[in-house]
Amino acid sequence: MKKSLLALAALGMFAGAAHAQSTVTLYGIVDIGIAYTSNSNAAGKSTWAMASGNESGSRWGLTGAEDLGGGLKAIFKLENGFNPNNGSLGQGGRQFGRQAYVGLSGNFGSVTMGRQYNAIQDFVAPTDVASALTQYATHPYDNDNLNNSFRSDNSVKYTSPKIAGFQAEALYGFSNGANFANNRTYSLGASYAMGPLNLGAGYARAQNPFANSAGSLFNSAGTPNPYPFGGNRIDQWGLGGTYAFGPATVGLLYTGSLFSNATGGLTATGGSIHFNNYEGSFRFQLTPALVLAVGETYTGVRQAGVSGHFWQTNLGADYNLSKRTDVYLSGAYQKASKNLNAAIDASAGTASGRSQTLVVAGIRHKF
Repeated sequence: MKKSLLALAALGMFAGAAHAQSTVTLYGIVDIGIAYTSNSNAAGKSTWAMASGNESGSRWGLTGAEDLGGGLKAIFKLENGFNPNNGSLGQGGRQFGRQAYVGLSGNFGSVTMGRQYNAIQDFVAPTDVASALTQYATHPYDNDNLNNSFRSDNSVKYTSPKIAGFQAEALYGFSNGANFANNRTYSLGASYAMGPLNLGAGYARAQNPFANSAGSLFNSAGTPNPYPFGGNRIDQWGLGGTYAFGPATVGLLYTGSLFSNATGGLTATGGSIHFNNYEGSFRFQLTPALVLAVGETYTGVRQAGVSGHFWQTNLGADYNLSKRTDVYLSGAYQKASKNLNAAIDASAGTASGRSQTLVVAGIRHKF
């Protein structure tokens, strides 16, 4: 009897130790509001609509780590995106459309494999200060992918450890076909964070994204092309920085993109289309509960000898009701050059004229 009790006690101690070496966390965000958009259809009429993911994409996820000893850990993340308006899955109907990866981390950094963000999303997007209060503060057509129009499937990513504030990252997304160049992607980036200063830079290339349905980009799992002008190669790059002083944070950002051999855009005949985005932004913590932000963006675009531009002003306010629940009000005004239509929320189509206003109010809960 004593031996049995000792064995059970030892088993309980072992199970407790094993449990202590592993962690799994359930988390999520639900974000929903009411949006007003001017010039939202061909007749120039305005619309009122329920809109989700205005400050943060609604999601739930599981993340975890297992201590393998010697500083080595197994890590994973499974993150689902959904639309709380109707309960449907996001990201083309994927179960874990936001992120899904597993890998190892240690003193060398980390190596992960699965559906992941690239270097622009990891390092450049955080320097977009104004978009922290509204997704509509990102750039026309999300041409630089700061608003996550696509993630990288079938990808392997190496992220270095932070050394004296520096960190680097490299990602390669496989085509999963006989031709490695068809529907593949890769990216490189680096960041520096020390005290009040944060800098980020990144570059990404998507090659032949429509060549097959099993590769790294748009055609996989039925996801449509997020860009109305297409292209057989997409290059995106960016450099940004933020500096915090007291309750204020200022940001400067430049991003660019090139859609080679595009099938649409400014001209009926298509041709490569080039975007340049320049942004200045400011965020201020007015009280412990209230934060305000403003941003101004100029986007230049040209294609086959035709050029145009967009000016966009973004304003936002966020008030924390608690540590997990906040309410927000944000707005954006965009004015396009004479040969373009405005497109604050390009996923809903372009405006019927050169100017467009969007205002959204909502609530966000984190768990």
